[in-house]
Amino acid sequence: MVSAKHWKKLLYALPAPAFWLGVWQLCAFLVDRKVGGRGNELLLPYPSSVFRTLAALAERRDFWGTVLASLGRIAAGLAVGIALGALLAVLTCASPWVNRLFAPAIRVVRAAPVASFILLILLWTGREAVPAVIAALMVIPVVWDNLARGIQAVDQKLLELGRAYRFSRRKVVSLIYLPSLRPHILSALSTAAGLAWKSGVAAEVLCLPEPSLGHRIYYTKYYLDVPELFAWTVAAVALSMALEGLLRTCLARWEREWAA
Repeated sequence: MVSAKHWKKLLYALPAPAFWLGVWQLCAFLVDRKVGGRGNELLLPYPSSVFRTLAALAERRDFWGTVLASLGRIAAGLAVGIALGALLAVLTCASPWVNRLFAPAIRVVRAAPVASFILLILLWTGREAVPAVIAALMVIPVVWDNLARGIQAVDQKLLELGRAYRFSRRKVVSLIYLPSLRPHILSALSTAAGLAWKSGVAAEVLCLPEPSLGHRIYYTKYYLDVPELFAWTVAAVALSMALEGLLRTCLARWEREWAA
């Protein structure tokens, strides 16, 4: 049985999605009135049309194969990007020389156009590897920037207190660093998960690995199947949000294990 607390959370979360679905419905209606015929299907389909298309796609076996293939590539890139970004944040905060060496390169990666990296990596590797590599490259600067700021902002008095009480390295990390870094870690994971999906799917659109969400999105243009384009986009957004939620859950569990 659903508790009152869960009902309260549900009622709190519903108004914003309902509002934007209403805006979408209204805009599609206005386009339909203005263009007539199949104009709304070619320009801005109704939400009901998109969700019917998504439900029809979900009944096909190849849909889930496509989703899992893209999820595997982008999740792998996200994991590598988080690990390398965290490692670089620790190293650049620990050593000024490491910071001088790596900080300019990370800033170049953050500032350079994603399309340039996609085309270069496509030339250097096979097209199957491009989405994972691009996702990792786009995630590294975000994780590095957030964690480096967080490490530098840790209260030095707390570290001195830990040394005075002769805390072990594990206790220093779990009782001082992790609580201080938690907002920075959450911000990094939230931004990184969305950026990994955007850049990974963009890479799939350009290099067309099979099967992939980007491959399906690319070929919707040949048939002018805008409802299917929206349906694949909704699937990508849902996967991005699910991956972000999974990362938050893993972080919370990891914190509890470290504090134990």
